[in-house]
Amino acid sequence: MAIGDSITYLNDHQEQTGNRVTKGYLTLVTEELPGIKYINQGHNGWTAGGIANKIEDLGLVKADVYSVFLGTNDWWQGRPIGTLADYRNNTGNNTFYGSYRIIIDKIRSLNPKAPILLMTPMQRVDFVYINNYKNNAYGSYKDKNGQSLAAFAEAIKAVGKHEKLPVVDLYNKSGMTLKNLVKFKRLKDPATGAYKNYPYPQFIHIPFNPETDEYPYPPEAIDMTYDGLHPSDKGYAIISRMVAGVMKKELKLKKAKAQ
Repeated sequence: MAIGDSITYLNDHQEQTGNRVTKGYLTLVTEELPGIKYINQGHNGWTAGGIANKIEDLGLVKADVYSVFLGTNDWWQGRPIGTLADYRNNTGNNTFYGSYRIIIDKIRSLNPKAPILLMTPMQRVDFVYINNYKNNAYGSYKDKNGQSLAAFAEAIKAVGKHEKLPVVDLYNKSGMTLKNLVKFKRLKDPATGAYKNYPYPQFIHIPFNPETDEYPYPPEAIDMTYDGLHPSDKGYAIISRMVAGVMKKELKLKKAKAQ
C-alpha cells in the first residue's frame, strides 16, 4: 500500500498529466517485482497533516508492505515541522513530525509486522499545473514560511532513524536536482516581450502571467519532471528503481524472519 500525495495519485490518473506520463512508480515497481500488487492511497494535493486527520476514513487495509511518500505539500502550505519530540511523545497533528506518528501508528495497527518504507520529497522548481495555470508555486530554491523543503526531508530521515525504518532519500540521493528537473522554462523576455527558453536558475526572477502567457513547459522542456514538480517518465523510473531496491531487501528480511 502506497500512501502519498499527487506524485503517487497520478500513477493511475495519467489524463491529469496531459498524458505526459505513461507509467508511474507504482506500476514500474510491480513490473520490477513480479507477483506484487499495489493499492494506491495517493491523494492529490494532500499533506501529511491531511492524511493524519482523515486516517480513519481513508479505507486503509492490511498490506504486506507500506510506503509513505509525503512532505512537499506540507512545505508549500507552511505547516510547522516541529521536532522529533513531537513524534516520540505523540503530540498530535499540529506538526509534520506529529502527523507522521499518527500515520505510522495506524499502519502498525493494521499490520505490526509489515515493513514500512519512508520516502523523502523530491526537490522542485517552479510548478505550473498543466490544466490550470493559476495553480502555480515557486520551487524549493527558497524557503516557505521560514522552512526549507530540505528540512522536511531531514525530518523524515530522523523518523526513519528513530524507528529503524528504511528511507528512500529522493531529496538527496536520486540525482534529481534543481538543474535537471526541467530543461528550461519558456517565458516572455521582460525587455522584448518575445518568448525565450530560460534554464535554471535564470527563470527564477522572470515573471509568469497565468492569464496571458503560454504554458511555460512545452514537451521539449520535460526532463526529470514535466511541470517543475511532478515526475516525468524519466523521474518515475528513478523513483521506482530506488523503491524496488529497498523493497527487495525488506521482503527478503521479512522472509528470513518468517523461516
